[in-house]
Amino acid sequence: VTSEVVDRVYNEYIGNAENRAQVRDGLLEAIGDFLFVLSAIEVARYHRDAGNPVYFYEFQHRPSSATGVVPEFVKADHGDEIAFVFGKPFLAGDV
Repeated sequence: VTSEVVDRVYNEYIGNAENRAQVRDGLLEAIGDFLFVLSAIEVARYHRDAGNPVYFYEFQHRPSSATGVVPEFVKADHGDEIAFVFGKPFLAGDV
């Protein structure tokens, strides 16, 4: 990794941070993009190139079940959309 790449990543995610919370949020965005978004975009491009329609979304609705369990700065965790797509019974063990 070149210093130019490091500088660009730093400037994109953390460069304008004015406090520790903004540094934390930028770091979480960078990690999320690296772990989830980049691979999702790659797979979406494969499907697009095969001639299939592709829809891409980012789920950001904080579920009420996160209150008191997940820090307030977390919008939505990986998999939180499942309760909204398929219904809460799947998470409550009422299947």
